[in-house]
Order: sequence, then structure tokens, then C-alpha cells
Amino acid sequence: MSPTDVVIVIPARYGSTRLPGKPLVSLAGTTMIQRVYERAKLSKLATRVIVATDDDRIIKAVEAFGGEARMTRTEHRTGTERVAEVAAHVDGQVFVNVQGDEPLLNPEVVDAAISALLEDAATSVASVATPIRVKSDILDPNIVKTVLDFDENALYFSRAPIPWLRDAAAKMEVRHLKHLGLYVFQRDALLEYPTLPQGTLEKIEQLEQLRWLENGWKIRIAEVEHDSVSVDVPEDVAKVEKLL
Repeated sequence: MSPTDVVIVIPARYGSTRLPGKPLVSLAGTTMIQRVYERAKLSKLATRVIVATDDDRIIKAVEAFGGEARMTRTEHRTGTERVAEVAAHVDGQVFVNVQGDEPLLNPEVVDAAISALLEDAATSVASVATPIRVKSDILDPNIVKTVLDFDENALYFSRAPIPWLRDAAAKMEVRHLKHLGLYVFQRDALLEYPTLPQGTLEKIEQLEQLRWLENGWKIRIAEVEHDSVSVDVPEDVAKVEKLL
């Protein structure tokens, strides 16, 4: 498969409840969507990057810095559904969902996720996770955890601590993995996603990736060392600007 078959799509919705207009927030003088776009362009395995939005202000901002953007419907329930709409009208065999609130996106992580998909022809969906190094993150519901089977496929994703060490006195090494919200899809699988019914677990945990598991799909996970820093609330802006 040639690199031109891999398309990165960045869903960028204007109406964030916790930080309205989030894609256009300025981070050290540059909008967040531009920073994410430019980081995504550094991927070695993808040569096309598209912003998928529901707001003309974001379209104009992306075009102003020379990026490519597509208008999508407003009623999508998840970012993956928005990516699927783009995939229905764009040539490509593999599509990457890069979150629009990751201004410190590491392009090597993007390529690791793409490689996890391409290495196995039977894999339809892939993602990434990193070891949790701060104990407080294990109990933080904003940090999504995952556990894997012997073939590096996700068994489950949760906002709760998984696995749970029942016997605290047991001398067992417990590794907790933080799931990073970056997904890679084979085209056919992505186009099927909006047709899959939402299950109870997805609604309870409010995690879109659980729709795949509840409908019998597998998600291959590549473990990476680099953690992500997202912008979810106004307080995160100063944190990211300091890192920049």
C-alpha cells in the first residue's frame, strides 16, 4: 500500500461544551487547529490531511494557513462519524482519526498506529496506548484505560481503573495503559461505523470506541512511549502554552 492511500482526517467541531470555539483557540499566537494540522502533516505514512468541521469559521481559518477542510453535517454523535462522512467522498484505503485538540501531537505515534493496521491484513481498526506513569491518573475518570489480550487487541476501555488489583498484598506487577484517542481504519470498516447501533456500554462510559467492541469488532493496539496532552478546558491552554 502506498502512502498516498492513507488520509488523516481531523474532526473539529466548533460547539465544544467545555471550551466553545476550541479549534480556534490561540496557543502562543497560533490557532489550535493549525498546530494539530501541521503536526499531522509530519506523518511519514500519510500525505494528505483534511479538517472535517461543521462551522464556516473553521473552514476559513484552515484555508487561511493553506490547509484543506471539508464541511460536514452538524448532527454527528462522534468524531469518528464525522471522519466517516469525509471518507465517503474522498479516495483512500486507510483513514486516520486525529483528535483536533492535540496541539502537541507526535507524528511518530500517528505512524505507529498506521503501521499496526498495515502489518496485519485482518486488522480493520487500530489505535495506540501508553503506560500510565502517574498513579493518580489510574483513578482519574478523564484518563481512559484499556486492557489487551495476548494478540494486542483491546479487551475493554474504561474510565475506571482496569485491571483492578483485588489483593493489594499480592506481589504482582500491574501495568495500566492509557488509551490515546487516535484511530486508524480500513475504509470499509470506517464507512460501516455510523450504521452500528450504540450499545449500553458506550452510552454509560461515553466512549465511542466501545461501539466497535460491543458490535464484535477488534481494535489492535500499538503501545507507544509518548503521552498526549489535550486541551479540554480553559485551564489546559496555559499548560500547553508552557509546554510549547
